[in-house]
Amino acid sequence: MRSLRISVTDRCNLRCQYCMPEPEYVWLPRESLLSFEEIGQIAEAFIDEGVNRIRITGGEPLLRRDLPVLIESLAARTAVEDLALTTNGILLKGNAAALKRSGLHRITVSLDTLKRERFRALTGSSDWDAVIAGIHAAADTFGALKIDTVAIRGTNDDEIVELLEFGRTVNAEVRFIEYMDVGGATRWSPATVVPRAEILEVVGRHYGGVIPIGERASAPAERFLLPDGRTFGIIASTTAPFCATCDRARLTADGIWLLCLYASGGTDLRRPLRAGASRDELRQLIHTVWSLRADRGAEERLGMDRQTTLVPLRALKKDAHLEMHTRGG
Repeated sequence: MRSLRISVTDRCNLRCQYCMPEPEYVWLPRESLLSFEEIGQIAEAFIDEGVNRIRITGGEPLLRRDLPVLIESLAARTAVEDLALTTNGILLKGNAAALKRSGLHRITVSLDTLKRERFRALTGSSDWDAVIAGIHAAADTFGALKIDTVAIRGTNDDEIVELLEFGRTVNAEVRFIEYMDVGGATRWSPATVVPRAEILEVVGRHYGGVIPIGERASAPAERFLLPDGRTFGIIASTTAPFCATCDRARLTADGIWLLCLYASGGTDLRRPLRAGASRDELRQLIHTVWSLRADRGAEERLGMDRQTTLVPLRALKKDAHLEMHTRGG
């Protein structure tokens, strides 16, 4: 275990087709959300167990008030070698400078289309210009960034090259993500997946060749080199899962620790923390649970009936923890 993804809120200001396409949701009670102090205490226990990379997620993390305060606290822990944030970019322009000052190392922005009307159809929002402005602000402030694109058949699969070219203009490495059938993806079907092989074919055909970099290790993205020296990535969680090398833990905004994005349940760390558990007691709990870990969620999905979604809508309406936006997808 080296990587911890911390969700600071389950709320989001978009309703993306692959994550939150339904009109109504069950939200986590606000009183159950971890305070920044509690997040720091839990993070310290994970750091004691070897975590050196932390990513702040949501929902949309910039909806959490005073987020730079948490960033500054985490950045002060010298064992944290990589501190990153994933955002949809809508609120990024006004926050990029503060995030940089607080000690954030890197930013990833989710951007699935370069077309305004398509963005509106995909997200239910007309904030495309705000996202683009946020990306430019991040590039100006951090010098570089990553852009994540979920590739969906018949929706944005005709923009692969266009997105790579946009990435070049803002010094961003674009990463294409196969559409995943996780909790919340209620409109997923096998036919909507654009597989890794097809993405490589499209890119190679346009640029005249793609070279694997071959440094994947535990990272989710395979990285590739274009003839002009630029890089891009593919996260093939659906057709070529990376479960065997996954070193990630996920903490929900209310303190549930998940060992896998596909997990049906997790370990409540908020309860022992609020009951007075010490840092060492939390560390020992984390050590014990991780040592018993046998999760292979994405690999197991390969052998299941994939004509239906992973979690039925009726189950999602009863338990917010089954939603990808709660798990910090």
